[in-house]
Amino acid sequence: MKVLLDTHALLWWVGQPERLSPAARAVLLDPENAVFVSVASCWEMAIKQSLGKLTLSKPIQRLVADEVAANGFRVLSVELAHVVRVATLPFAHKDPFDRLLVAQALVAGLQIVTADEQIRAYAVEVLW
Repeated sequence: MKVLLDTHALLWWVGQPERLSPAARAVLLDPENAVFVSVASCWEMAIKQSLGKLTLSKPIQRLVADEVAANGFRVLSVELAHVVRVATLPFAHKDPFDRLLVAQALVAGLQIVTADEQIRAYAVEVLW
């Protein structure tokens, strides 16, 4: 299985794994699965941290590097194909980061691990 973590799913995995659904935790714990963290999520966390809306246990670059290494996660870069795909999405979700994550999942053939019900409005597989 190949999945893309929504930003909140990554943050919950790091600090409050009990907030994840049992299915989400099982997927993240299974080393056979390919789990991706988007650069867009890192960007979103950096912005929220700089605005004082998010407190992280360590600097963002270290947090992401540590979690990627410890869990075997993969970093998903933002590509032109992802950005172009955003332009074709219906405007069901107003958050630009979530829209980009949906586009990345669609282009890369990934399921999204998210509790965000608005993402279900898109033709993307959601795991929760």
